[in-house]
Amino acid sequence: MTVLDVVRDGVVLTLTMNRPAQRNALDRELTDALSAAFDLLDDDPGLHVGILAGAGPAFSAGTDLHEPASPATDRGGEYGLIRRRRRTPLIAAVDGAALGGGFELVLACDLVVAGREARFGLPEVARGLVPTCAALFRAPDRLPPNLAAELMLTGDPIGAERAYQAGLVNVLTESGGALAGARELAGRITRNSPDAVAASLRAIHESRGPAEAVGWTATDHAIARVTLSPDREEGIAAFFDKRPPRWSR
Repeated sequence: MTVLDVVRDGVVLTLTMNRPAQRNALDRELTDALSAAFDLLDDDPGLHVGILAGAGPAFSAGTDLHEPASPATDRGGEYGLIRRRRRTPLIAAVDGAALGGGFELVLACDLVVAGREARFGLPEVARGLVPTCAALFRAPDRLPPNLAAELMLTGDPIGAERAYQAGLVNVLTESGGALAGARELAGRITRNSPDAVAASLRAIHESRGPAEAVGWTATDHAIARVTLSPDREEGIAAFFDKRPPRWSR
């Protein structure tokens, strides 16, 4: 069984993360497979749109906690995607939970299609951690800042309906219909000029560049602060032990 299913359908490339027993948690193997697939998506002029989905009941639970840190690649950064400079539109097709780094994958995509049972969350604070893969600045960019703060400070997820009303989700489908909805949305893109789409996407990304540079600096500072706290090790230990954490204060 491959950890990533890659299907080419004309000008659309669909990538389905395939670690359902691990809720599509991202380890080194899956990250490397994703990075190679995103290289193909950006380097092959015959591909005009990408779709990212997850097999099984979850989109992705984020970084596999057996990894020492979020796996990264030279070209794509974390998960082979988070820091990538892309020329090809990418749609997230979300059925089930997109939590932690899984939500940060969604935030790295350009458009989002979600089934009604999808959930989006940043539970890092419950483990003594902070989001490390751009959610600290991309969530307030894609959501109302107070809602982004709610996600990051409570650790509680929101449902697809609320995410749709807040503008994060472009298309809301029935449960299980996100991938079909993403393919339909991809078709709306592919009827347009590929060069014009690529130029528009580049302009969108370049306009966000200065703010993202500031956001990465702020993220580095937040990571440095929690690294010094004993809560980090306690939060991860409590997660594996399936018990409430005992914070230092």
